[in-house]
Amino acid sequence: MNTLSRRGICLGMPALAAAAGFNLSDALAQAPGVQQSVGGAPVAVPKATVSGNGTLGPARGVPFDSVTATPTANGGDRRVMLRGSLETGEKVEVHQSTQMPGTPAPAMHVVRHSEMILVREGTLKFDHEVDGKVVSETVGPGGVFYVAYGTKHAASNVGSTPARYFVVQIGGDVK
Repeated sequence: MNTLSRRGICLGMPALAAAAGFNLSDALAQAPGVQQSVGGAPVAVPKATVSGNGTLGPARGVPFDSVTATPTANGGDRRVMLRGSLETGEKVEVHQSTQMPGTPAPAMHVVRHSEMILVREGTLKFDHEVDGKVVSETVGPGGVFYVAYGTKHAASNVGSTPARYFVVQIGGDVK
């Protein structure tokens, strides 16, 4: 297993920030009490040029309570936090789902995009096919499932409390 050094992580941060659409110059210019300067003299920092290819718009926070919950067939709900495309062209959707305890598992299905399922509360069981056999894995709060493009899978609440989790969908058939 490869590990990253602190140096490697620090060197990779600018690329990660750029991929996420984060612009340090804009953030510093907008931060209260922060002024950019060289040798103590204020410096004008030009804004980054945006190509206009992305539909998510500028960087921003999305408060959880600002998004309407839509009821789901299993008695839970779903909140679509973000949906659109990045400046780099990938389609993305981020939503939070809630599954209530004791509800039947959804049918296994195949997605034509990649997903990361990040468990916020509760306990989820992740069933997925590997070489034609169903593999089951379970995680609790803070756990993550990675769903590779084309994987047949299902996630179900196997705990005694509601399971709340974020799903990050990238590329492929994300609408």
